[in-house]
Amino acid sequence: MKLGILSRGPGLYSTRRLVEAAQVRGHDVRVIDYLRCYMNITSRNPQVLFRGEALDFDAVVPRIASRRTFYGTSVVRQFEMMGVFTANESQAISRSRDKLRSLQILSRTDVQMPRTGFAEETQDIDGVIEAVGGPPLVVKLLQGTQGMGVVLVESRSAARSVIDAFRQVEAHILIQEYIKEANGRDIRCLVIGGEVVAAMERVSDGTEFRANLHQGGTVHEVELTSTEIEYALTATEAHGLESAGVDILRSDRGPLVLEVNSSPGFEGIETATGVDVAGLMVDRIEDQLAALGQNGPATV
Repeated sequence: MKLGILSRGPGLYSTRRLVEAAQVRGHDVRVIDYLRCYMNITSRNPQVLFRGEALDFDAVVPRIASRRTFYGTSVVRQFEMMGVFTANESQAISRSRDKLRSLQILSRTDVQMPRTGFAEETQDIDGVIEAVGGPPLVVKLLQGTQGMGVVLVESRSAARSVIDAFRQVEAHILIQEYIKEANGRDIRCLVIGGEVVAAMERVSDGTEFRANLHQGGTVHEVELTSTEIEYALTATEAHGLESAGVDILRSDRGPLVLEVNSSPGFEGIETATGVDVAGLMVDRIEDQLAALGQNGPATV
């Protein structure tokens, strides 16, 4: 199999692990900076080019950064037009990256979420706060990632000030209830091919409410309830994703899905659980290509 990893950072942990897993299985693998790709959009002969070379892969694994979603998914979509198998489809990535759209998708399922509000005009702030039921409240930038752009506000006046400040720079935000009983903890479930293959609990360092590893949190393996497993699988499927990281809070009223991540990092969860996530992802691509009658391992 000729496998392309669409990643800006060949030295990033998740990218390196995917390369290692593919090579161990005898595949021809390349890391391609998707921002350096350009497209020839021609009838019956679509191409993706990289430094003058027309790329030819059996499958690609998109590792698209949140800030580069528009161009990154355009490159993934061009590969789809070429008939190349993509580990996650461009449309599914776009659904998950738009936090508002993602929650609206989940609202059509049985998955439970924190109460969330959204409004365009600042004069509607009080109505949104009333609907969500705060304070305290969590204010989230729609474009935030890795715990950035997330603010806890503990009074109605503070909420108005923060929301108004974001809207002054035309930033779109979500207003969400604060789940106090989560106590700075959340759960990341890693889903591949309709199965939760690993799960970890992330714990904040005690100085703030966010448990994200990039914000100083620690991780350890965790056992999921049947409802948490069901929610992780439903949330992934609802977005049309083949693999995803699903973040869950444990609340007094049961598990609540926070977010669905189409390019979850492997380092924390592989370290916490010992599961070969990268290997499982490559194995899944092999199985899907075999089902489609496409190439197996290449002779290297």
